[in-house]
Amino acid sequence: MKKFIILLLCTATLGLVSCKKDTIIQDTPNRTYNFTIQPNQWVLSQDGLTYTYEWRHNAIDQITVDDEGVLVYLSHPINSNSYIQLPYTFNVDAYSYELFNGGVAIDIQSSDNQDVQPIRPTRAIVAKVVVIPSLYAD
Repeated sequence: MKKFIILLLCTATLGLVSCKKDTIIQDTPNRTYNFTIQPNQWVLSQDGLTYTYEWRHNAIDQITVDDEGVLVYLSHPINSNSYIQLPYTFNVDAYSYELFNGGVAIDIQSSDNQDVQPIRPTRAIVAKVVVIPSLYAD
């Protein structure tokens, strides 16, 4: 009888020790925003050196500007089934972006010193903005 009780205690002890405690952490997922920029929505700067499109959205707040990561992609100028991450250069024009509280400004500037005025896109461009949450650490 003692052997049976010891065997039961050993089995119960092994069963309790083998239990695994899972900690579930819920992270805020990344957010992706897609929108289309029409050719007539690009605004030429006063000096004629930059075309800009401003995407205004409350998803880009001061916390996003200060602490989070933001990636910007544009549909490829030739193959509209793919995206290119900014910044990049295509046909001597440099595409870049600026992040500000309230949105994103996408700029097109010439990368060629001989022809300083950039070329305005002639067809619609699909843009993708990905906001990656992050916690600020000291």
